[in-house]
Amino acid sequence: MSDLSPAPHGDSPPAVSAQAAAGQSKVAAATYRRIATEEAFATPALIAESKRVLEAGGVEPGFAVMGKFMFADSPPAHFLHGRLIDLGDNRIAQMDADGVDLALISITSPGVQVLEASRAVGVAAEANDILAEAVRTHPRRFAGLATVAPQAPDTIPKELERAKALGMKGFLINSHTHGEYLDLPKFAPIFEAAEALDMPLYLHPREPGATSVTPYMDYGLYWAGWGFAAETSLHAMRLIMSGLFERYPRVRIVLGHMGEGMPFWLKRIDNRYMVQAMAGINKRLEQLPSEYFRGNFAITTSGVMDDAALRLSIDVLGVERIQFAGDYPYEDVRGGVDFLNQAKITDAERQAIFETNATNYWRLADRVPA
Repeated sequence: MSDLSPAPHGDSPPAVSAQAAAGQSKVAAATYRRIATEEAFATPALIAESKRVLEAGGVEPGFAVMGKFMFADSPPAHFLHGRLIDLGDNRIAQMDADGVDLALISITSPGVQVLEASRAVGVAAEANDILAEAVRTHPRRFAGLATVAPQAPDTIPKELERAKALGMKGFLINSHTHGEYLDLPKFAPIFEAAEALDMPLYLHPREPGATSVTPYMDYGLYWAGWGFAAETSLHAMRLIMSGLFERYPRVRIVLGHMGEGMPFWLKRIDNRYMVQAMAGINKRLEQLPSEYFRGNFAITTSGVMDDAALRLSIDVLGVERIQFAGDYPYEDVRGGVDFLNQAKITDAERQAIFETNATNYWRLADRVPA
């Protein structure tokens, strides 16, 4: 593995240098893999179709703005596309530089969910074929999550079955699809299949939908700094409060970005839920919302390099519910690795977050022979 010594931190006091040296020592002594669980890719067809949709107009306001950055015909976007499309030597070289041993790869946001249903189904199936081939070629470095088209929920069970046969470990959906959330009855086939096939769902962010995005459009709030977390935590709350986990108790869902803020709010959520249930504002669930969150959700660290947030999440959820993620190519993956190397946690907790939890959760092979 490449050197993982932490990057300099400008105005940091001298004590940080000692901490960095300790972090580097941990890296040298580590005998476990560093598994990154929210690493994005795209296909040429997805990029082309996304450009077509943007050029046609009439898209959701958030995507209309974000898409200009993501899919523009400009050098910055071309650089991003190159990183997203590459599933070979260049990506592996970057993983080596970042200190990542295994990447669990999934479709970039917003994925196929901005396309018409007929096109989305085909682009998703092709993406699964491309990713599966990359995993077969590099089984020691890559694993994959399937792409599906929520616009056509009745097609998803068959595609998930096919994806599992291809070796996919779960699947990813980028929050809402044309403003619709997965608690709606029409999406029941997704959860029936997820439960039957034991395939976890990574519920990944995207910008808020057309009916709610307006106040987020100012100051760039629709994007990852705030809107993504607000949108995805709302989606998770809808799933919990709808009683979905009473109907599908074995469904497992992952939230990135240290749980999109939800570990911080669980006590308040329970408190207000009880008041609202007594007032008849919402129905009574079999368990408290926090119990469903602890029982049916796991979280990843993607993009949140904060000792306080990590400590709170461990205390609230238990370390076994937390996995490392780099969020390639959108975040500083090396910075995320360095943060966890130096985080104020035990070595056992560090190994669990870097490797053990992901290995167990996604049913990853402990080691794949060269």
